Amino acid sequence: MLENWRAKEEDVDAIAAARQKDPFAVLGPHLTAEGWTIRAFVTDALSVRAITRKGAPIVELGRRRGDFFEGLIPEATERPVYRLEVARAEGVDSYEDSYAFGPVLGPLDDYLLVEGAHTQLYRRLGAQLARHEGADGVVFAVWAPDASRVSVVGDFNQWDGRKCQMRKRIDSGLWEIFIPQLSAGAVYKYEIVSADGVVQPLKADPFGFEAEMRPSTASIVARTTDFSWSDAGYLENLKHGEARRRPISIFEVHLGSWRRGDDNRFLSYDELADQLIPYAADLGFTHLELLPISEHPLDASWGYQPIGLFAPTRRHGEPEAFARFVDRAHAAGLGVILDWVPAHFPTDAHGLAHFDGGPLYEYADPRKGFQPDWNTAIYDFGRQEVANFLYASALYWIDRFHVDGLRVDAVASMLYLDYSRKPGEWLPNAEGGNENHEAIAFLKRANELVYGLFPGAMTIAEESTAFSGVSSPTNLGGLGFGFKWNMGWMHDTLEYMSRDPIYRRWSHDKMTFGLLYAFAENFILPISHDEVAHGKGSVLAKMPGDEWRRFANARAYYGFMWGHPGKKLLFMGQEFGQTNEWNCDEALPWWLLDFWPHQGLQALVRDLNRLYRETPALYARDCESQGFRWIVVDDEMQSVLAFLRMGEESDPPVAVVCNFTPEVRRNYRIGLPYSGRWREALNTDASLYGGSNVSNMGAVEAEPRSLHGLPASAALTLPPLATLFLIYQAR
Repeated sequence: MLENWRAKEEDVDAIAAARQKDPFAVLGPHLTAEGWTIRAFVTDALSVRAITRKGAPIVELGRRRGDFFEGLIPEATERPVYRLEVARAEGVDSYEDSYAFGPVLGPLDDYLLVEGAHTQLYRRLGAQLARHEGADGVVFAVWAPDASRVSVVGDFNQWDGRKCQMRKRIDSGLWEIFIPQLSAGAVYKYEIVSADGVVQPLKADPFGFEAEMRPSTASIVARTTDFSWSDAGYLENLKHGEARRRPISIFEVHLGSWRRGDDNRFLSYDELADQLIPYAADLGFTHLELLPISEHPLDASWGYQPIGLFAPTRRHGEPEAFARFVDRAHAAGLGVILDWVPAHFPTDAHGLAHFDGGPLYEYADPRKGFQPDWNTAIYDFGRQEVANFLYASALYWIDRFHVDGLRVDAVASMLYLDYSRKPGEWLPNAEGGNENHEAIAFLKRANELVYGLFPGAMTIAEESTAFSGVSSPTNLGGLGFGFKWNMGWMHDTLEYMSRDPIYRRWSHDKMTFGLLYAFAENFILPISHDEVAHGKGSVLAKMPGDEWRRFANARAYYGFMWGHPGKKLLFMGQEFGQTNEWNCDEALPWWLLDFWPHQGLQALVRDLNRLYRETPALYARDCESQGFRWIVVDDEMQSVLAFLRMGEESDPPVAVVCNFTPEVRRNYRIGLPYSGRWREALNTDASLYGGSNVSNMGAVEAEPRSLHGLPASAALTLPPLATLFLIYQAR
């Protein structure tokens, strides 16, 4: 039975009070017993009429009461296509009526979201620029299943929640509305009313593709689908061969403090492309790893408390500028890895916390849903829609911005329900244990999606526990990451290096213990931002002795690290010997490069990267025990280590020899696999690095005299506090 052309009194009241559960059932065009009627809610109007898109009059809408207008078109036989022409005191304007348009989302979107299987959710939710039913505009879609009303508000509707009340899709809890004539650059938020009728703080869009510069917090309509790219060849190359068999040397960077502009302003993405990319490429790094660039309210969080998991931070510019940064990095042969934070989120009022009036994205019980270390909320990994939101974020950065990979932050906090909690402060799993099975399943699926949809991409886990199989395939019971940070190696070796050389003999195992598990995972050796902050001091500051010895220790340590199995990661500033610990609020102390010791250390890092990239024995079997053999492991009294690195059978082997004391050791004989010439390819004590220039005159000759279980041996001169790289040269 068709309705009366005049709206019911209770519907008029509900629209005016913004408490109509289904505003599309009242507003817009409706077929009634008397013909087609058009209803509209228009504020501050003197008169309203419906006109065709070409401007011809259709019907005058009479004022029913207050700001509610309606009019009947008795002769119309088809659904009218119209614009609203509104006369106000300041003039007349016309616009397309959102309530004249049908839905954009469909049952498949509902189904896939609820199932957690919508791998391209970022193509459907958020603010999507679109042409819909003959009109250009923006489709807004947001998930808020327990809300009683959701409205889009912004400058375009005077932030009035009565004007753009959204349509709810009952099967999924999604809300949507098409707002015609809106374009990129529009600022908006969601006004959400909880199930019990309480208006929530205005919320930024969880799928917002751009955000305002802090301290403002609104989302911005942005197009991220049509960036210009020139990296097709680079991306194609990534699909061939295994990442673990390629050289990977990562320069970890906080974009906000690498360099600053005038008046301590942030550099733009384009300025960073002009300066950072050639700098890192010149130093021979293969990748940039960026501390989180997803939008975050607090500078001091370094990005690790993000609000916008789809928005590159406005601190450095717009999304298209970040895309240009990635494209230019690829043109320079540099990969781009993003730190990605699915473990937790801040509880700022405009963010995800209690998004529709109660726990939605977070676990409801604080014993599971609150992270006491960081005062943040923990995602409900067991809820399919939440997991789908996070999957979509991971895939979005790789798809839309061509990033090479994601380093997943704080994985340990996800794996364990009792992470950083005392007894009684956490909820055990169904078996009574402390593993978060939901988070484990989430991580496995996230890795499967990344590697399945983007074969050239990689994922990296920051995981600090002994959880097994982090970088093993999921079909073998692993979490499916490509690599894992070797946090144990980092802590042990830095502890050793911080000791005075006279005491190092008592801690010799700190440098050797890592080889007991070096091939249990695909490891990255990280000297990361966390090790040069929080009062820990810089790498150089950790080293004992006077200035010369501190630099010599740092050089020897970097040589050991680049020779050791595992991919490499070094945080910015440590490549030139930053003296103070990192401060996120100011640029690195570039003036230090006016002084020779800092120039020398920087030159060493450049040459270590060059040698590493040119020498397959140093990288091809980083993750396989066949690529490593101890030569000297037990000379703790002299603090000497020596080992072989090997690649394929045709690759010349490399002997790495470290002397961690300031004593020159002459005629120090080590075993080698072949007799003949072994070229001294790099010596961290060379004068061009600031060392004392004690060397082996470019090469040594190995004799067919067995030692250390090897058929040949050579007598070396070991420079003080130094690492040598000797590469075999066939006769």
